[in-house]
Amino acid sequence: MSDTTAPAPVEAKEETPFRRFVSEFAANKVAVGGLLVFVTIALLAIFAPWIAPQNPYDLAQLDIMDGRLPPGEVGGTGITHWLGTDDQGRDMLSGIIYGLRISLIVGIGSAIIACLVGASLGLLAAYAGGRTDSFIMRLVDLQLSFPTILAALMILAFLGKGVLNVVIALVIVEWAYYARTVRGSALVERRREYIEAAQCLVLPTRRILFRHLFPNCLPPLIVIGTIQIARAIALEATLSFLGLGVPITEPSLGLLIANGFEYMLSGNYWISFYPGIALLITIVSINLMGDHLRDVLNPRLKK
Repeated sequence: MSDTTAPAPVEAKEETPFRRFVSEFAANKVAVGGLLVFVTIALLAIFAPWIAPQNPYDLAQLDIMDGRLPPGEVGGTGITHWLGTDDQGRDMLSGIIYGLRISLIVGIGSAIIACLVGASLGLLAAYAGGRTDSFIMRLVDLQLSFPTILAALMILAFLGKGVLNVVIALVIVEWAYYARTVRGSALVERRREYIEAAQCLVLPTRRILFRHLFPNCLPPLIVIGTIQIARAIALEATLSFLGLGVPITEPSLGLLIANGFEYMLSGNYWISFYPGIALLITIVSINLMGDHLRDVLNPRLKK
């Protein structure tokens, strides 16, 4: 006698916005590759003390006699310098790994703070309207009218070198992009019924802004935030290359490139070349993610 018992139906998983976002993002192999590369770079930066062959900040581990060794040479301390050394005998691989930490801290930290400041002002401008909106947006127009690199140079010339000063300078030159982006989205959301309902319930303005209005402005903010992280890293590298960024005791990728620039024509290309490649890979990986996030989070751009 055959078994006529039907198999139990498999319960389909409910498609949530997060599941849909993950599936659409994973469909683009280039963006996933960029994410994997960025995660690898972030892990290298986080675990730098355990991964790097040498601590480039510890003067006791540096030997001036190992200065400008070519890639693959073994130094006097017995370390194989796979990417060579700079003029101070610093292992370039270790310098790049530690430099990634400084670059990511400055880039991500400044982007987060600028996002908080700009998003708050953008929400306030869209919700309040009138003179408040005009005043905030005139500040945004004034900020965006200055060349970014020139404004950052002026700020750092006043504040001086230092990781914290670089973060402050980047926040000052970046907040306007977030404010304009959030204001544009908030103006559309402000006319929705749920905002009118919250106002009829006489909810506090702060709750309406950050519990109701802000979550619906996140998609464009995530996109601009991802792109601005890459932009902040590139801008910090430019400032450090010009000598107004981080101090020489805490070299970022930009400062590592600057340290070897004068040796490029003498054949010691690796001092600037490999930090430049690391900087390029970091920025490209972030831009690949940001470009696809724009397509995923904006239905009008989907093909």
